[in-house]
Amino acid sequence: MKRMCMLLFSTLILTGGISPTVTYGTEKSEEEIKKEENQTRMDLYKKTAATTLVPWYYLAAVDQFERQIHDDFPEDRVTAIQPDRLFWNGLDNPNSADRQAPAITKMFNGWGDDGNGDEMADRNNDEDILYSIASYLSSFGHNPDDIKIALWKYYKRDLTVQTIMNNARVFKHFDTIHLTDRDFPLPLHANYSYRSTWGDARGFGGRRIHEGTDIFANYGVPVRSTTYGVVEMKGWNRYGGWRIGIRDIFNIYHYYAHLNGFEDGVKVGDVVKPGDVIGSVGATGYGPPGTSGKFPPHLHYGMYKDNGYSEWSFDPYPYLRRWERMARD
Repeated sequence: MKRMCMLLFSTLILTGGISPTVTYGTEKSEEEIKKEENQTRMDLYKKTAATTLVPWYYLAAVDQFERQIHDDFPEDRVTAIQPDRLFWNGLDNPNSADRQAPAITKMFNGWGDDGNGDEMADRNNDEDILYSIASYLSSFGHNPDDIKIALWKYYKRDLTVQTIMNNARVFKHFDTIHLTDRDFPLPLHANYSYRSTWGDARGFGGRRIHEGTDIFANYGVPVRSTTYGVVEMKGWNRYGGWRIGIRDIFNIYHYYAHLNGFEDGVKVGDVVKPGDVIGSVGATGYGPPGTSGKFPPHLHYGMYKDNGYSEWSFDPYPYLRRWERMARD
């Protein structure tokens, strides 16, 4: 009898007959949980900023970058920054432990320090890590150029520095890290069509694969940013014609190509949000500047992921479908 009741209960849940949560109406949504997590991070950034005078958005930007490049994110941590042991302990420190007295790390020119008042520098403690990173950044100065120099000496990679500085600008502009909105790149009322074309063969300029999804629409249909980010590239490309590139806060480069033209006033360095118009659908490309009409008008939309070492193209089609559904809702 008990087994029959349990089977009936499971069937009702799977078919939507009843909710699996007894406390229906009190369970937090995924959005609410994410908002609370982000607020906890913000509290840590601002606490560290108050004691080190390093603006919170630089700390948030470093954490956001590292959040995208590490697969082994510790479950008991709030931030994702994972300092190198040599950076933390010092070059000639015979003690390689993750937790030791700051006096020892400083003796060997390490940057590991105490940020929570327990008189220990713990490489796995969020407050200690943020305080140590902020102390390192502030040793170079507090203006943007000083921060860029500090970041380059730490990461030794131009794209990483650019991405972190872009993230900082976005966070400062919107005064938050809780930026979860997305949008479809064309207005839903427009006449458009698309399918998965990533990986298809292309012949112009030599044999290559198609690194994006083509969304066919009429000339002049507005093209919009799908995400929060910074305009990183604008101009002519032999393959993509008039194109714009936007780097978002998730280490992803969004590529909008074959545009008919750009929205007035849009320039490299602009901070954008989902829905901002950046250009219009066209058929430019496959030749020198001004070439147009070699194919039907459409938006080529590409996405490229950076893991801190290299950047590669991936299929944007599933994301476009998801954002289209979100926009309709």
